[in-house]
Amino acid sequence: MISKIRTFLEMIKFEHTIFALPFAYMGAILGAVVVDKRLPEWSECGWILMAMVGARTAAMGLNRVIDKAIDARNPRTASRAIPAGLIKSTETILFIVISFALLFWAASQLNSLSVKLLPIAVFMTVIYSYTKRFTWACHIVLGLTIGLAPLGGWVAVTGEVTWTSIILYLTVAIWTAGFDIIYACQDIEFDRKEGLHSIPARFGIAGALAIARVFHAMTTVGFALLFVFTDLGWPYFVGMVIAAGLLLYEHRLVKPNDLSKLNAAFFTMNGVLSAVVFAFTFIDLVVVRTW
Repeated sequence: MISKIRTFLEMIKFEHTIFALPFAYMGAILGAVVVDKRLPEWSECGWILMAMVGARTAAMGLNRVIDKAIDARNPRTASRAIPAGLIKSTETILFIVISFALLFWAASQLNSLSVKLLPIAVFMTVIYSYTKRFTWACHIVLGLTIGLAPLGGWVAVTGEVTWTSIILYLTVAIWTAGFDIIYACQDIEFDRKEGLHSIPARFGIAGALAIARVFHAMTTVGFALLFVFTDLGWPYFVGMVIAAGLLLYEHRLVKPNDLSKLNAAFFTMNGVLSAVVFAFTFIDLVVVRTW
């Protein structure tokens, strides 16, 4: 069983949780401060962590099961656990059920709105894996799914949805869509051959990278809007500027004729960005202020 758990965690790239978890806590801290003029309780932070682990694990597990036939035909993904026979689909489904149970349990410990919004979160996690079969907007659907992390963090501590939380949600969503477009460039030939839909397959690598740049410019605007419409101070502003610089550098790493640094652009830059934005928000709202 321990071996199966290790295989499952490797298969779903558990370490990629770093993309969304810092934004979930950013949503929680910002929501608590903006709405209730307080900081999140430790118990709330714990349940948010449990909900995030459950949601992200279930989503990635579903993606691997739903895409197992496609993964088996793609040379880049053929070595994944299910196509390689390292773990069975039925075993993966068991982990998915446990993960969804963890998500529901955690949400039930927070507030009623968290529970009421769960069907939307579950629907988004399921539908995303099918979207590449019929629309090149699949990257946007992924973004809208990952963006539920900060929105969920906000709702977890406030029990409400506000325009500020929507700005944060859309900012993270468009950021995710942008880096997913970059990541999808490596599968352009396979997607076209298989009749799968993606922005690179539809618009070419040069067009896809241009669209990703627009998305990340919009991300920067979203972070700026948060600064304008909340009482975030200079520490957040510094983090926002660093994040903009990271996005700029990310796009210097990938070129239409050179994707050799794609993994650095995808994982390293975006992992650092989420940590930076959260860290400077934390410094602003928790460290600098006197409560």
